[in-house]
Amino acid sequence: MSTSSGTPESWISSFCSLLGHEYFAEVSEEFIEDDFNLTGLQTQVAMYKEALEMILDVEPEDDDDEEDEEEDEEEDVSGDARDEPGGRAAQAGERRHHSRIASDLSVIESSAEMLYGLIHQRFICSRAGIQQMSEKYELGHFGVCPRTNCNQARTLPVGLSDIPGEDTVKLFCPSCLDVYVPPNSRFQTVDGAFFGRTFGALFLLTFPEYDLTKSGTESITNLSRPSNPPGGADELPMINGVYARNVAPGLGPGKIYEPRIYGFRVSELARSGPRMQWLRDKPADIKALDEARLFTEDQGGDSEDDDESMIMNGRPSGRRRAPLNARSRQQQQQQRQIGNGSPMMVEANGGVESEL
Repeated sequence: MSTSSGTPESWISSFCSLLGHEYFAEVSEEFIEDDFNLTGLQTQVAMYKEALEMILDVEPEDDDDEEDEEEDEEEDVSGDARDEPGGRAAQAGERRHHSRIASDLSVIESSAEMLYGLIHQRFICSRAGIQQMSEKYELGHFGVCPRTNCNQARTLPVGLSDIPGEDTVKLFCPSCLDVYVPPNSRFQTVDGAFFGRTFGALFLLTFPEYDLTKSGTESITNLSRPSNPPGGADELPMINGVYARNVAPGLGPGKIYEPRIYGFRVSELARSGPRMQWLRDKPADIKALDEARLFTEDQGGDSEDDDESMIMNGRPSGRRRAPLNARSRQQQQQQRQIGNGSPMMVEANGGVESEL
């Protein structure tokens, strides 16, 4: 393929521009040329070398084995058939040659798609790749959540498995923390392993300043920008290192559908009652999820004592001798109480030694 300027389009650009590949990011050639980023992929992809050359638009080297096979075929042909111009043997050999090339190209093409997908899974977790995906996320290239109470929150493409061939790509909603099937059927042929299970959570940790309460029709404004209430992002409450407003904003009271009959809520004890609402429940006070604060309040001043005890436990001397001494003292006290003067007693032996 070629662009309007006349320069040929790269294989990566043409692959990402195909219908159904809108979720893909364009992996840089510098990332692919780094052997460290391709570790372990040689055993997962057939015809790895040829597939890598196709991705990088490298001209394949001449195959000497193919030339040897052609020479062997020519030797097998009888001299008379070989001398005939346009003979049946020559035509059959030419057809076999073209069919072999076509089959090899199809295998290499499928291997190149598989290899690029596995490289893409690693690339979008790198700094350059996740930045490229953030730009697509801001533009809404990944669509919005189909759940009504999420208010068209933007979604992220994820996979339910890192192994190719197990499942197709899914859309993860940070608002309700659930995954959905893409609405368009053209994405049903995209392998979920090309995005992996790490990308979704890593994206939210990398960009905590995104306001997830914004709908898909609104532009995402960073929580750290001056457009926020007085004081900026410093006054926004944080829960476990995440802005409180970004902790599942589509869940909790008022964000869960309640079935009603003539205005009355259906009981959970009814045969058709809502028994799974707890899956989308969230505490009314978001501070109840602040594990770091709760741990500090529960421990109080004992945390320093615990640290000192942990340090003392690391010393093999003091803590191990004390139980033995206490145990021996108890035995001596019991023996004193018996006081029968037996030579097997410790006191008796001690007394003899003292007299000697």
